[in-house]
Amino acid sequence: MIVVTGATGNVGRALVSLLADEGVPVRALTRDPARAGAMPGGAEVVRFAPSAEPAAMAEAFAGADALFLHLAAGGEHTAALLEAARAGGVRHVVALSSIIVDHDDAAGHPLHDVHAALEEHVRASGLDWTFLRPGAFSTNARQWAAQIRAGDTVRGPFAKLLLAPVHEGDIAAVAARALLDTATHTGAVHSLTGPEALTTEEQVHQLGRALGRDLRYVEISPAEVTPDMFPHVEPEMLPVFLASLGAAVGGDTDLTTTVRDVTGRPARTFARWAEEHADDFRTRAAA
Repeated sequence: MIVVTGATGNVGRALVSLLADEGVPVRALTRDPARAGAMPGGAEVVRFAPSAEPAAMAEAFAGADALFLHLAAGGEHTAALLEAARAGGVRHVVALSSIIVDHDDAAGHPLHDVHAALEEHVRASGLDWTFLRPGAFSTNARQWAAQIRAGDTVRGPFAKLLLAPVHEGDIAAVAARALLDTATHTGAVHSLTGPEALTTEEQVHQLGRALGRDLRYVEISPAEVTPDMFPHVEPEMLPVFLASLGAAVGGDTDLTTTVRDVTGRPARTFARWAEEHADDFRTRAAA
């Protein structure tokens, strides 16, 4: 039995599907089972609320031997969650971290520190572990969906910022291998990127091609950015987030071969992601 936290998210749902395809029993933990709907492969859906008391969480891990841990699953109660998991029989945890932890000079950045703390909790738990450190998610492109539905111009900062967006399905595929072949991946740190570096405006152009439209990206100053332009970023973190993006403009983007090395197939391109998710950007009919 594998327990998956964050099971309603992009990576978690894809992971549940992959594990189901392998015939592996899955327990999907979620704060809102109604949101989970029917999970792939008939995975068991369990309501889960993190607590400071491991005993209050123990039943969620009974009979499980491995855990996929999302940052938001435990929050301030991550140590207690891991204690409950160990008591329930879990022996290996695959934690979804961030590629920013690869960079010691990023210490002090909120994104670095929160993921570094997650990894430290896992190391201190006594469980075997694997860390996944993905870079920018391809799904972050959904931040432009409202603008693209409204017209052919996308406004935002840092047109020349280079990133290597990674497909959520590839993150899930690496997680699945780490959960199913724990002997190979125990103690491994897997940094994940997509197969190519693209500027912000190149990503928008590729979305346009997937939609059969000629989209253009208009660069604005960070001072003009509003929170709705980055809905995946907490508003209070937005200034620091923008500053870190600005500092990266003009720099190189490291590319990894981890997806190919672990899964045996190349990482999926952003263009493929755009084709698969084109409907997310199409104008929606009025209700």
